[in-house]
Amino acid sequence: MRLHFSLLAASARASRQSTRTAAASGARALATTTNTVPPVASASKPTDTSKNAATTSGDTKTPQKKQHLIFGNRGPSLQDFLNSSASKADDPKTLAEVTPDNVPYLSVKGPKLGAGAKYFVEVYGCQMNVNDTEILMAIMNGAGYVKAEDQSEADIVFLVTCAIRENAESRIWNRLADLKRKKLGSMKERAPLVGVLGCMAERLKDKLLDSDKMVDLVCGPDAYRSIPHLLSISETTRQGVANVMLSADETYADIVPVRISPESFSAHLSIMRGCNNMCAFCVVPFTRGNERSRAVDSILQEVRQLSDQGIKEVTLLGQNVNSYRDTSEDGIQRSAGIGAELSNPGFNTIYKRKDGGMRFTELLDRVSLIDPEMRIRFTSPHPKDFPTALLHLMASRPNICSQIHMPAQSGSTAVLSRMRRGYSREAYFELVDTMRSIVPGVALSSDFITGFCGETESDHEDTMDLMRRVEYEMAYMFMYSRREGTHAGRRLQDDVPEDVKLRRLQDIIKIFHKGAENRFGARVGQPAGECILVEGRSKRDKSRWIGRADGGFKIVFDDDLILSSIESSATAALSGTAGRVPIKLGDYVQVVTTSATSTSFQGKALARTTLGEFSRYQSRLAAGQPALSFRPVSAPSSPLISNVGLGSVEMQS
Repeated sequence: MRLHFSLLAASARASRQSTRTAAASGARALATTTNTVPPVASASKPTDTSKNAATTSGDTKTPQKKQHLIFGNRGPSLQDFLNSSASKADDPKTLAEVTPDNVPYLSVKGPKLGAGAKYFVEVYGCQMNVNDTEILMAIMNGAGYVKAEDQSEADIVFLVTCAIRENAESRIWNRLADLKRKKLGSMKERAPLVGVLGCMAERLKDKLLDSDKMVDLVCGPDAYRSIPHLLSISETTRQGVANVMLSADETYADIVPVRISPESFSAHLSIMRGCNNMCAFCVVPFTRGNERSRAVDSILQEVRQLSDQGIKEVTLLGQNVNSYRDTSEDGIQRSAGIGAELSNPGFNTIYKRKDGGMRFTELLDRVSLIDPEMRIRFTSPHPKDFPTALLHLMASRPNICSQIHMPAQSGSTAVLSRMRRGYSREAYFELVDTMRSIVPGVALSSDFITGFCGETESDHEDTMDLMRRVEYEMAYMFMYSRREGTHAGRRLQDDVPEDVKLRRLQDIIKIFHKGAENRFGARVGQPAGECILVEGRSKRDKSRWIGRADGGFKIVFDDDLILSSIESSATAALSGTAGRVPIKLGDYVQVVTTSATSTSFQGKALARTTLGEFSRYQSRLAAGQPALSFRPVSAPSSPLISNVGLGSVEMQS
């Protein structure tokens, strides 16, 4: 496929046309920025300086102004550029065919790129970025590119970035400086193109493209489909190009992700994108847009595919995963209206909540029934969206993990109000009590920020008090980092000194570790033990295994021969003999914990098991039945099941 015309000229036409449109409507501004670069070639005639071109005369050369192509919500989009270009193509029918991922006249194979060209991806930040990387790999593979095993082999290097805190962005700038040295040094002739993707891309698009010879392509989280064409535009025009359009409906539901670690028995699955909460400190709504959820059928289909591939654990992902609401026709018609309420009367939102659609509780119900031997986790939730029906469902299904992330951010009601979190410390305490009463043994984790705008010593004391009272199994703790464009960045003063932020951070870290030691210590030696999924060898001692328990914490144990099932322990006790089997990657194993720190356990592996068998064993012990009386015990039903009848809680061993 050939280019019918100069893309550089086409981009200029697109910009001029969009400028005229903006002038007429008053709605859009020019989407390009300029920087000074050496001219591509000498010109024999003066050019019109009113169009930002360079003038040459004789041997005298002046720098030429070259435009970056930036497609975003505040200017002409990539669609505008493509449509404008298509209108000049040889075949007028192409105009109707143009979409960002289908450009009939624009090859995705540039002079150097194309079939067989290699890309390499470096992932930074959250689990959503890991899932986005798997989507990116599917798009690139579909366009004829090949994943490089090492960065040195790559024609294109992508950095999938995070913008949640300043430290995360600093890591990217340092990595870009390293790649720049390679571009200008010994690797100059074979230096790869560099693309910056994800949240940092949307937030700092202009700065990234203006960075001297650092970045060739910038792409936001909602525009990954356009990357093959952005690469073609960048190489053909030798311009920096960016697509940072935020979408109201993009969920990539039709793309089957290419798993980063195909040998793993765990997988991530995105069910929704974006955020409506607009917390004062958070940049996510500005980098990932408003909330939108995948249709339930596409999620269930992907879960079935993962089950068929032998996956043992799936984590459902979303910026506010438990705010899921499928508003497709099927989602609305099939919903029983369960789980639409907030966690308790002490929670509220700054936006108007909408009725209708299938909520997270009903989705989780359907997902958990697909494969009773596949564990289901979810992250990252917001505390406001934990209706009691969801908690009862978690308690009734052995394959829904008893682990809940509950980001508090602060223990001070005054600070929570400035953060625009939508709850008080009292409402949060009430929710914690409800969770621990309905879901016995639930493991709680949280996020905390120290030194937020206006935080006093009294506010800090409230946070420490909350952490002492709750005692989390896991916590992510950070000093406040001001983000431009957020409510706090625009309206509040970052007035807590850095040394005070650091001291307060150290305070809460100590309190967390003490609380985690208490919680973990109470779990050591429990009669039923823990059901863990074997994930691999311990990094510190390759002769030992490491696995993850239902509560999300890790247990390290010896590589012993174990019983083939918990049931076989009864036979062994009666006959004195039992067949023993080796531990394998991906097994569910019953492990009795022997010691703990604030971050992990040591244990002794006893038997291979299943989720169903282990759940029945726990219920038997809780009911005070003899250990050798191995008969099934029905799992407790939840109001979701008994009142609505969405499915059976029967588990097969």
